[in-house]
Amino acid sequence: MPLFTTTLRGREDVARGTTAFRFARPEGFTFAAGQAVNLTLIAPPETDAKGDSRTFSLASAPSDDGLQVATRMRDTAFKRVLGSLAVGAPVKLRGPMGQFTLPEDAARPVVMLAGGIGITPFMSMLRQEDRDGSKRPRVLVYSNRTPGDAPFLSELEALARRGSGFRLVQAMTDVVAAAGTWGGMVDPDFLARHLPRAVAATHYLAGPPALVGGLRRALAAMGVAEEDIRTDEFYGY
Repeated sequence: MPLFTTTLRGREDVARGTTAFRFARPEGFTFAAGQAVNLTLIAPPETDAKGDSRTFSLASAPSDDGLQVATRMRDTAFKRVLGSLAVGAPVKLRGPMGQFTLPEDAARPVVMLAGGIGITPFMSMLRQEDRDGSKRPRVLVYSNRTPGDAPFLSELEALARRGSGFRLVQAMTDVVAAAGTWGGMVDPDFLARHLPRAVAATHYLAGPPALVGGLRRALAAMGVAEEDIRTDEFYGY
């Protein structure tokens, strides 16, 4: 797998406790929407038992001139160093990796189910689909505790308003559903209401392992075939 050196371009908070980091795109680096990279800190001032490398899904579109990742900023040595990097600081990048990518058949509907920071590979997909003018039928069911905890929510709402085949379903688990504003808990009944033709689509699940497992079981109960489910588990290191 190719190894590159890149530099930090900047950072921004994209939700409560979540920061997106922008890096220069190394010459010759290409990837497909939904793939991931491994980032390695160079001579960090502190480390821990997990080492100086972590894997992140790319949130940027393959057509972007830079690279973006986003992460929950937990109190770990890696996150503390990453969060304190100066603009222009170098890091090592290895990749791309993973098969969590859209089907080649652009006419096949896609259902994306994301929990929290599991949104990142879908941002890459949706941004690229938007740039390409795709008409692929695609639905994102996005689960968070509250709107303030949902990374990239305003951008996703803007994408949904464009009417280009993309529909956004919000499930805010700590917000009482009122007048259809928020969806509530993601369970089989919720999915059945919002995904009436689910069996005709390819399903992508990304988020914490417990959420991914629960969604997989819910889809199976709805009659979705195992071969039509792709998963990407986020362990929250």
